[in-house]
Amino acid sequence: MPLPPDTRSPAEPDVPQRRSRRKEARPGELLDAALALFVEKGFAATRVEEVAALAGVSKGTLFLYFPSKEELFKAVVRENIAGRFTEWNEEFERFSGDSAELVRHCMHSWWERIGMTPASGITKLVMSEAGMFPEIAAFYQKEVIEPGHNLIRRILQRGVDRGDFRPLSMEYAVYSLIAPMIFLLMWKHSMAPCCPPTARIDPIGFIDAQVDLLLTGMLASKTPRTSV
Repeated sequence: MPLPPDTRSPAEPDVPQRRSRRKEARPGELLDAALALFVEKGFAATRVEEVAALAGVSKGTLFLYFPSKEELFKAVVRENIAGRFTEWNEEFERFSGDSAELVRHCMHSWWERIGMTPASGITKLVMSEAGMFPEIAAFYQKEVIEPGHNLIRRILQRGVDRGDFRPLSMEYAVYSLIAPMIFLLMWKHSMAPCCPPTARIDPIGFIDAQVDLLLTGMLASKTPRTSV
């Protein structure tokens, strides 16, 4: 006998609830799909139709959450990098080790949280396409580069204030920590897949070597040399 209109079989799936959960999951799925395609194809070559298809939704659904490809890219950057600076600054405040340990911890943590993830390709994308999309470059400068520089400056200044580091030109000292990490990212997303085993770079070994070089320098003696 058919069931009354207001009665449901216990085995019948709860379709409205499942749809609700799916709707709530869509922004995250769209961001994951966009990140994968942006890193693989670049900003210019990625079409919103491809992002929607990879996420399993329609283009119209994508535009409900992100009104343009530029806004979608900004959301990807905020989700994967820019949105983490609050966490990183709080971690800096809690750190109790010496300044050399903090520098090493900073570079290792950055590699583990960004360099080893799909978000590692964002830097290469921005550097490659900044000239064509100045609005993207300006956004990245404000949301990622400036907060990153400020955090590294605080790390180095902490070392100077505690007497662990000598007085530094902060404007350029910041780049001394940033440059090796950018090299790793560019290498990972350009030459690394094509290199023979003998030319491969171990990221952790590279980072440790850079930290040691930055902290101790290259001179065998600390006594300044004078010309004869």
